[in-house]
Amino acid sequence: MTKLVKLNDGNTIPAIGFGVFQIPADGSTYKAVKEALEVGYRHIDTAQAYFNEKEVGDAIKDSGIPREEIFVTSKLWIQDFPYEIAKATIDKTLEKMGLDYLDLYLLHQPYGEVEEAWCALEEAKAEGKIKSIGVSNFTPNFWNKFIPNFKTMPAINQVEFNPYFQQKELREVLSKDNVRLEAWAPLGQGSPELFQEEIITTLAEKYNKDAGQIILRFENQEGIISLPKSTKQARMITNKDIFDFELTEEEMNSIRTLDKGKGNHDPDAPGVGEYLLTAYDIHANE
Repeated sequence: MTKLVKLNDGNTIPAIGFGVFQIPADGSTYKAVKEALEVGYRHIDTAQAYFNEKEVGDAIKDSGIPREEIFVTSKLWIQDFPYEIAKATIDKTLEKMGLDYLDLYLLHQPYGEVEEAWCALEEAKAEGKIKSIGVSNFTPNFWNKFIPNFKTMPAINQVEFNPYFQQKELREVLSKDNVRLEAWAPLGQGSPELFQEEIITTLAEKYNKDAGQIILRFENQEGIISLPKSTKQARMITNKDIFDFELTEEEMNSIRTLDKGKGNHDPDAPGVGEYLLTAYDIHANE
């Protein structure tokens, strides 16, 4: 059974989830989510800009698992941040996914009409359409810019996190309000360099685990909610099989030394918001 983590709004979230970023909506997402649910995942993470929300919803519906046992996340894209559009998008997302509610809904990026979009999320939460609300890719700069203007404190900030980028400054900011950090790219997007770090391989040998399991266990013990992604069923199984061993504090400290203090994506870099708005047209095929 996957460990549950309590959020600052009183709801709980499974500590390990299954992410579907870059899995195509050609039946591949449906198959991957169906298999993930079959092997025991109960936390599925998608987004409007992944273009596969419908297949996620179809797989959940066809799984035979009661809806209340599956934690479902999606995210609002910046193109739809204006208040009225955001409100309509939440309803369209629920309809597209065939769901009565979402367990978690995030603002996907910290650009554009952020405060308008957040108001729409707060209202949808009050109406029962969303259980928990949060943000994604908010650096300390964006956090300090926007959060003081929010009536409701986010429950989650989903950002890039792995042993090479441990988000120390951001974690200090989030901890003040018991906001949980959720990791995308928790395995460094399969970085061969990370997987071959001697610290990681030595621990994998000691605990009879693979490198990915050592990394995910480290993150779990750091209090991070992780979203590993794989379309291979064997890897899906091993990624969630991390609760039968525990790293010592000395071992945790050794992995902490791998931190490089930066990741592959920098939301603070000039022009990122403008680029993302033009790179993804989420309504192109409507």
